[in-house]
Amino acid sequence: MEFLSEFPTMGNQELRDLKKAIDRGFREFSRAYGEALETFFEPILYFLVWFEKLLQNSPWPLVIAVIAVLAWLGARNWLVVGGTVASFLVIGYLGMWQDTMATLAIISVATLICIVVGIPVGIAMARSDRVQGLVTPLLDVMQTIPSFVYLIPVVMLLGIGKVPGLIAVCIYAIPPIVRLTNLGIRLVDREVLEAADAFGASYPQKLFGVQIPLALPNIFAGVNQTIMMSLAMVVIASMIGVQGLGVPVLRAISNQYLALGLMNGLAIVVLAIIFDRISQGFGKNIQKHRWDGH
Repeated sequence: MEFLSEFPTMGNQELRDLKKAIDRGFREFSRAYGEALETFFEPILYFLVWFEKLLQNSPWPLVIAVIAVLAWLGARNWLVVGGTVASFLVIGYLGMWQDTMATLAIISVATLICIVVGIPVGIAMARSDRVQGLVTPLLDVMQTIPSFVYLIPVVMLLGIGKVPGLIAVCIYAIPPIVRLTNLGIRLVDREVLEAADAFGASYPQKLFGVQIPLALPNIFAGVNQTIMMSLAMVVIASMIGVQGLGVPVLRAISNQYLALGLMNGLAIVVLAIIFDRISQGFGKNIQKHRWDGH
């Protein structure tokens, strides 16, 4: 009965030895490969710093004009364009321009990395059930593990700064684009693929000429979700040295500054809404052109 009432556990000494062994192994790995990892991520750091300075040092009317053009290309709606311009004017007027540009830079770079890495992984999953079986549990872990948990090894390897924050954002934000790319390609009608086979199309021709174009609405939905999840990580990433709107929000939490927290929090919400409308608009326009083509 005692066995049933109390769960059998590892002895305290054995548990301590196991934890020490894990910590010692990771420290040795960090010493052996930490410098090589920093060198590997240096180009990304340089690009991120360059893009952030570009946004912060460019004339604000030019930045707003470029964003307005992107909003029009995506949404094709003057109301969305007007709301985008008005939102950025208010953000600038309230003194949040520099932080917003820093946030815009890291979200843009993180989304670009997620697209470059996530779409090929999604294609590989769609091509092979075995790859899908291997990658899906990894995506589940990435989506469910608390972000503070994987911040620990990232910070231990790369320290405090922009690159660890960028990696943390990418880990959290990449699963949607991988999953939806896989889903979009798998949902392509088999009759269409059989017709491509009948015309003698090779696998690359089928992939780039048939499957990816037909899967683009799903892929853009994945891009949309990746952007939203990247913005959700802004405040947490600020804890490990990422500049942007998350820093004032974190300071407001620490010092109970209600106005500061609300203003910067609303700026993050505004960015999320703008990105959502633009990326959704691109997906809808692509779907519309696809059907018009038929």
